[in-house]
Amino acid sequence: MPPSPAATVTAVVVAFDSAHALPACLDALAREGVHAIVVDNGSEDDSAALAEARGARVVRNSRNEGFGRANNIGVRAAETDYVLLVNPDLVLDPGAVAELLTAAARYPDAGILAPRIVEPDGRLFFQARSLLSAYLPNPRGVLRLPEGDCCAPFLSGAAMLMRRDLFLACGGFDEQIFLFYEDDDLCRRVADAGHALVHVHAAVARHGRGRSSAPKRGRIFTTRWHQAWSKGYVSRKYGLTDPTPAMFLVNAAKALGACLVFNRGRLERYGGSAAGALAWLTGRTALARQGLATPGKVRRRAA
Repeated sequence: MPPSPAATVTAVVVAFDSAHALPACLDALAREGVHAIVVDNGSEDDSAALAEARGARVVRNSRNEGFGRANNIGVRAAETDYVLLVNPDLVLDPGAVAELLTAAARYPDAGILAPRIVEPDGRLFFQARSLLSAYLPNPRGVLRLPEGDCCAPFLSGAAMLMRRDLFLACGGFDEQIFLFYEDDDLCRRVADAGHALVHVHAAVARHGRGRSSAPKRGRIFTTRWHQAWSKGYVSRKYGLTDPTPAMFLVNAAKALGACLVFNRGRLERYGGSAAGALAWLTGRTALARQGLATPGKVRRRAA
């Protein structure tokens, strides 16, 4: 019999202009008997007020600290044995938290447990490999969907259950990353520490994918910038081949093509990726771009 979720688990939800998605997320957590800490990353909408109205504890950041840094703030504020990291556009099915806790008791070597994530079109999200799990079998990422509980090379940061003390002992999310690959990096460090990454099939969550933040002009460019920069950062961190030179060349060419045909959407996507790759190559940091650190250089070679 698993312990009561209310006494055992605190959910940490990072919000950034997420008022459109938060009600369903927080209502599902309340139904599961899980108290939520909402870390608001300087939202310009009613995210913080909405979360407080639904009984969540709200930590208000004066600026957008990024996904990983904000989650670290929320986990440090929690006091329960377990923390459940949940995206604001994710809704847990009834009984999902109890299933995760039951699995945690069943698999004591598990470092991270994640529910079965169902996408808006009904597909199961399951990543057969990660950029950082190349040391595992299945290097080509051949997708075989699980039919029950299984160990995985990667678990999505959209929904993760961890012991709070393990999360803190591992250093939490890497705070040099503003956005993207922070969950891959955490999974790699937890696995390297000898813990399993466990997909819990009976725990189900519905993911809005891409609905965490409301659409806003320039957001796609920023998102693609950080995706490219972070890929360079984690590749260097684990001694992998730097992908950013090729990323820059390919995306710069595509951005130029988008300019020639006046396609603003493609220009934003490809231009963002090219700019992020170039920023990594020239030593600019993600935190400096967001005004979170003094601009400076990043060492591109592992010591």
